[in-house]
Amino acid sequence: MKNIIEQLSNYKSVHLNKSNIKTHFVGIPAIIWSVALLLSLVQFDFTIAGNEVTLSLCVIISVLVLCYYLVLHVPLAIMLAVIFGPLIYSAGLFVDFEYPVLLAIGVFVVGWVFQFIGHAYEKAKPAFVDDLMQLLIGPLFLIAEIYFALGLNKSLESQVHEKAVEKRKLFEQAKRQEQAA
Repeated sequence: MKNIIEQLSNYKSVHLNKSNIKTHFVGIPAIIWSVALLLSLVQFDFTIAGNEVTLSLCVIISVLVLCYYLVLHVPLAIMLAVIFGPLIYSAGLFVDFEYPVLLAIGVFVVGWVFQFIGHAYEKAKPAFVDDLMQLLIGPLFLIAEIYFALGLNKSLESQVHEKAVEKRKLFEQAKRQEQAA
């Protein structure tokens, strides 16, 4: 399993442009919210100690993803839960909306429009194109950007940035060689 430096530097290598990062602060939460709404539509009833409990697929997947984030970096995972937890919770409030699937699809599309606008600034493909796990790293990357902006863990920030710049240079070299061939 890749560690936090490897995961964040892979993601950051195609997110070095400040305008791209800004668009991701709109796009990623919109995508998360829309996916959370869709997953909240799938619900399971359990009986635990004689009590009926309903859990959505959203809650189950969110807990699993949070466990993965905790393995990568505990402080970032906690910060992510605090910031994205209410966002995910709010999506569940729209389950009884008249057309929740259409709402989710609309928000999803808007989120991806912001993502692709950002990558037009970056002039680089999205990270998930080469590694689908990067879809899970996007939210963690946003939290890391906030974490670093607060002046926390400068050593990690430096390692991630240096490795990202190195990866970007290798990517651009390969791209130039491909164009020359």
